[in-house]
Amino acid sequence: MKEIKRYWRSLCCFWSSSIAAEFEYPLNAWVELLSVLGNLAGSIFVLKLLFGNGVSLGGWSWNGSLIVLGLYTILDGFTTCVLQPNLSRIVNHIQTGTLDYVLLKPIDSQFWLSTRTVSPWGLPGIIAGFCLISWALIKPSSSTSYGLPSGGAMLLAIALLIASLAILYSLWFVLAALSIWFIKVWNATEVLRYTLVAGRYPVSAYPPALRLIFTFVLPVAFLTTIPAEALLGKSSTIWAIGALGVAGICLTGSRLLWNYAQRFYTSASS
Repeated sequence: MKEIKRYWRSLCCFWSSSIAAEFEYPLNAWVELLSVLGNLAGSIFVLKLLFGNGVSLGGWSWNGSLIVLGLYTILDGFTTCVLQPNLSRIVNHIQTGTLDYVLLKPIDSQFWLSTRTVSPWGLPGIIAGFCLISWALIKPSSSTSYGLPSGGAMLLAIALLIASLAILYSLWFVLAALSIWFIKVWNATEVLRYTLVAGRYPVSAYPPALRLIFTFVLPVAFLTTIPAEALLGKSSTIWAIGALGVAGICLTGSRLLWNYAQRFYTSASS
């Protein structure tokens, strides 16, 4: 318990100083808000085009697809808030040798590298995502009657959303950690981010080959589609357990890879 309190105090100190520094440029908040609203409007417009005159997209209704889009927007906001400002710096730490100072600190290096800073400019995306999901649940279309999910469905959806965040973090961290061996690995992280854009829409809307890729190669289905099914009360027990299992495997794998990668790090003084 004492160790948890120590890490919590460190996290509060990290984020308070980061937010104070970021708010020196308040105009960024309005720029980010306009960017989020523009991207969201564009996604909804494309989704509307995909529906056309039909009543479903891969078996999903309009409101169900909006929930998937809302979850993707939340994950994208999380990426902007935490993943990008922290993990993008791992490459620089390794190339310049400043990772030495991180490894010497009396705190877990993976924790420090993953949480040292936070960007509040991703919060508009997170808020917009939750608003979109709430609107889709409260204002169902004439062909569906979802309404608010039950308590059990809500708890399951929250657990699966946390699993989605864990999976997304693990994918980003693994790619960043590979920079110990490969110099320009950050390009792969950008490719990953744009590939995960496929999570804006239900996985069942894609051709069979892509469904397999987005389920068993890149876990796009576990990021947005499966949590959305839980909110709609259509969750499969097997897939829900699978999502939690994938999250555990991804977190464990990222931890093991980082511990292994540190053996190959050459410090700036050596």
